[in-house]
Amino acid sequence: MARGGCGRKPELLMLGVEKLYLGKMPVSPIRPKGPPLNALRAFEAAARLGGFLAAAEELSVTPGAVSQQIKLLEGWAGAPLFERRAQGVVLTGLGHDVSREFSGAFDALGAAVRHLRAGGARRAIAIAALPSVAQLWLAPRMPQIRAALPGVEISISALETRPNLRREMFDISLFLDVARGGAHEVVLQQDHLFPVCAPGLAAGLQNPADLAGFPWMSDTAWAGDWAAWLAQIAPDMTPRSGPAYSLYSLAVDEAEAGAGVLMGHEVLVADRVAQGRLVAPFGRAETALSLNLETAMVPVGAVAQVVDLLRG
Repeated sequence: MARGGCGRKPELLMLGVEKLYLGKMPVSPIRPKGPPLNALRAFEAAARLGGFLAAAEELSVTPGAVSQQIKLLEGWAGAPLFERRAQGVVLTGLGHDVSREFSGAFDALGAAVRHLRAGGARRAIAIAALPSVAQLWLAPRMPQIRAALPGVEISISALETRPNLRREMFDISLFLDVARGGAHEVVLQQDHLFPVCAPGLAAGLQNPADLAGFPWMSDTAWAGDWAAWLAQIAPDMTPRSGPAYSLYSLAVDEAEAGAGVLMGHEVLVADRVAQGRLVAPFGRAETALSLNLETAMVPVGAVAQVVDLLRG
């Protein structure tokens, strides 16, 4: 028999070659990758909200981070999705065509996550509220809610704008703003405007003209409150500047301490007026604002109990 294995049968030689070849093949070959999820989120938010700044606020990142993620997505797609202009950004034709598909996809993902969360055994409720609503309206009602739902963890987040309940995992939102008429929105109380002050100052306020002798306090988010009230109650008077506060609850505390006269939002000051801690010497003015409660879906279980207590 010849040396070197020349006497092996041909079929055995072929089997050895196949084993050698298969042993060098990757078991899981590299597959094409899609774009990062963060890039898709940045694009969808910017397209839906009309700009990088608004998207950054919703996603809690910087506008630069949003811009970088969108550039990454454009590089992956090989086409621009936004036109960069001096006045801001505008969707391209391609960006416009796909934006609604992405919005629907993220809405569906949010709904699926929410249903998954609702089907679990966790007993926790997350509430988002305007800071002034959280401090002045919701906080006094929390002891009753906690007593009615022992064992339920209730978290409260103070936000300046309503969360997107289709995406963010809040169960309830409470905001003093213009009602949107959503399917799961309830108007708890219509708001009104009227000046409020400490009882000691109220004695010197017999008619609106007497307001000239006191500081006019306001919240920076509602800078037009005094003008709106005067237009309905005392149209012959001109609005004037005064102390401004970025926290309405702080302005209410200052008004109670006698620092001046605050333009009060009935939703937020009614409790203190009822307690006699603040006095409303003049009439109310209409406003488009209301205290609005919103849920992501028809409330059930503990969420439904909280909603019923807040409505009551």
